[in-house]
Amino acid sequence: MDKKIKIAIVGIAVAVLILVIGIGVYLVKKMTPSDEVMLLTEYYHVEDSEVMIILQDEIYDKSGIMSDGTVYIDFDTATREFNHRLYWDKNENILTYTTPTEIIQAEPVSNKYSVTKSMIKTEAVSEYPILKLYGDKVYIALDFIEKYSDMRYRFYVEPNRVVIDYKWGEYLFTDVTKTTQLRSGPDIKSPVLVQLPVGEELMYVTKEEAPKKGFAKVMTKDGVIGYVREKHVKTSYYKEIKSTFKAPEYTAQTRADKINLVFHQIFNKDAAEKLEELISQTKGVNVVSPTWFSIDDVNGTMTSLASQEYVDKAKSLGLEVWALIDDFNPEVDMYELLSHTSRRENLSNGLVEAAIQYKINGINIDFEKIPSNAGEHFIQFLRELSVKCRNNGIVLSVDNYVPAPYNKYYDRKEQGSIVDYIIVMAYDEYHAGSDVAGPVASIGFVKDAIRNTLEEVPKEKTIIAIPFYSRLWKETEDGDVTSESLSMTPARNVFTDNGLEPEWNDTYGSYYGEYEKDNAHYKIWLEDARSIEEKMKVIYEADVAGVGAWKLGLEKEEIWNVIIRYIN
Repeated sequence: MDKKIKIAIVGIAVAVLILVIGIGVYLVKKMTPSDEVMLLTEYYHVEDSEVMIILQDEIYDKSGIMSDGTVYIDFDTATREFNHRLYWDKNENILTYTTPTEIIQAEPVSNKYSVTKSMIKTEAVSEYPILKLYGDKVYIALDFIEKYSDMRYRFYVEPNRVVIDYKWGEYLFTDVTKTTQLRSGPDIKSPVLVQLPVGEELMYVTKEEAPKKGFAKVMTKDGVIGYVREKHVKTSYYKEIKSTFKAPEYTAQTRADKINLVFHQIFNKDAAEKLEELISQTKGVNVVSPTWFSIDDVNGTMTSLASQEYVDKAKSLGLEVWALIDDFNPEVDMYELLSHTSRRENLSNGLVEAAIQYKINGINIDFEKIPSNAGEHFIQFLRELSVKCRNNGIVLSVDNYVPAPYNKYYDRKEQGSIVDYIIVMAYDEYHAGSDVAGPVASIGFVKDAIRNTLEEVPKEKTIIAIPFYSRLWKETEDGDVTSESLSMTPARNVFTDNGLEPEWNDTYGSYYGEYEKDNAHYKIWLEDARSIEEKMKVIYEADVAGVGAWKLGLEKEEIWNVIIRYIN
């Protein structure tokens, strides 16, 4: 064989061998797992003063802070994720948390905080400042949140991080069957985060197919999220994560008997003289709510028509007294009143002091002018007042509109948790300011009021209030629409005086009449014994806590025979 050919063959063989070796080396390198280690401090970029937050199995987009060994998280996260009853007063820099029996208040920096059970504050000292304030950013100690919330956390270092459990239920887990690694990516070439021993329990972050076949995305108990080879772990199994938190119970001062309440509009302190006469015409009434108090200014002071003689007379007639306070003073900005802790405190203390002084059984809150931006502050006022009422044996009831999207901020669900009774004003379907004529309380309106309220409020706390009045509507040729409120007897006289034959309307659940007079068209939907009975039927069927009525003295005596049939 020619020498040149031999040399060429040898060269090709050597080249092939080199290529084979190269391919082999490449394949070995490709199939060999990387032993590169990534420090967790590099994997999780957390500043020295920060704490990474892991919510259940997800890294949160906000960091907490570490101060003197205590972890703090921002107020918005705390209220949105863990406890909606935490309340921040930005005007006076006070954090308030209410339990069923205590009002806990803390201010920035200091370890001191106050606890109010009735109306007297006592000072206490925490092992850590409950509150930290950085400009307009509010942070709350996670230990404080955990004490009062249905959550628990675990803290780890290098880097600083907390793993928070708060969504209870079954989650998917697995166990390591062969010593392996948790890697930063779904690839054996990704850096190693943690060495995983046999038996290590891992929680699946997702059971969906991993980005690369053969890997699963998991989290270790100490909050490191990464990827593990599926062949090195067991078949997945479900494990329940259970809450160990025992929430404090909001006890309600509800009555064993059905409530039969009537509002009594008071104009002077001589009302006691007429009370017995008015009550003597009723049947089965067990609660009277006199309109005694009214908000006077933004500092929480109130005007009062309270009378010990009235209370004594009512109790002698077998009645409980639930004194009403309204917010009808147009000069009072209810946002300015309710958004200041000291002003809410002044108002709630004034109400409780009056209840104790006059031996009143209950307080009725009739705040109908709350603007939407004051909704959360109104609810906080009720929380704080409920503590003082509960600790003093005072029934707390709150008047509410029928549920509608525009008054959702009244938060009937929260009210239903913290107060004793919700009184639904199932009237003024068409009110004095309406630009079209209509009934005061059609049967459909009342049914909707009951159904929608009971979606948020327990029936044993729900009282449905009905009207003892009608509206006579006047429509002029130029399109003006006005009305006047009439008690039951004058309303019935509208029919007799104008030669009208009452026409029953099943849709509205009332008698209807209309007539022409002096170039105007008049309409009336009559509230009488029959219309009230239709309402009482649905109230009875709903098995709610009772009935209320606006107002004492407007009714015909026969009405009470109707009410008593259904309330008892």
